[in-house]
Amino acid sequence: MHDKSGKTPIWRAIADALRSDLAEGRYGAGDKLPTEAALADRFGVNRHTVRHGISSLVKEGLVRTRRGAGAFVAATPTDYPIGQRVRFHENLIAAGRRPEKRVLALDERSATQGEAAALQMTAGDLVCVYHGLSLSDGQPIAVVESLFPSSRLPGMKAALRDNSSVTDALKVAGVVDYTRASTRLTAVRATATHALHLQVAEGDPLLRSTSVNIDDRGWPVEYGRTWFAGDRVTLTLET
Repeated sequence: MHDKSGKTPIWRAIADALRSDLAEGRYGAGDKLPTEAALADRFGVNRHTVRHGISSLVKEGLVRTRRGAGAFVAATPTDYPIGQRVRFHENLIAAGRRPEKRVLALDERSATQGEAAALQMTAGDLVCVYHGLSLSDGQPIAVVESLFPSSRLPGMKAALRDNSSVTDALKVAGVVDYTRASTRLTAVRATATHALHLQVAEGDPLLRSTSVNIDDRGWPVEYGRTWFAGDRVTLTLET
């Protein structure tokens, strides 16, 4: 990341600047980026340094290159509304994206004191724990950890195993509808595990969302933590 003087390498600064261009919508999906020569003039460096910066964006899945044609935008940030009715599949379809979820792990364990408080349970009560990866148009955008009260939602583990949609799994477990009761957003750095799943570098900026969903009786049915890739998702607040 940094040389011995503590300065950011030029190629990394170029990658960061281009990543910001993509995040701010200056280039859309499929758009061609300026040529290496033009970027070299913009940043005052040689073409080799520019090529190094673009290569890092290719590894992140943000840019693709074609021999003899140049570099093209592979993906732009996905708009993701945060409000009372947050639905992953519906949100992405509305944004014109293809949603996909992958189950990383399913487990059942005792709730910690903090988890129990969020779910209005007693510490030590069993919770079903879902670890998943959310993708938009085939690109990973978020790592998810969701906890569900086992006694309140019997059969939830099996429902999650059979349904990629949490909404559908909750319906199987008897929750016809649910809403977001609270959301807390925090900027964090990617751990080695998050970096592996999201295909980013360890230490890259992520946005962590911590939330509680309740059923129509006001009982918590899900306590979730989601780590969004900071440059692939634009979170919007619904009022």
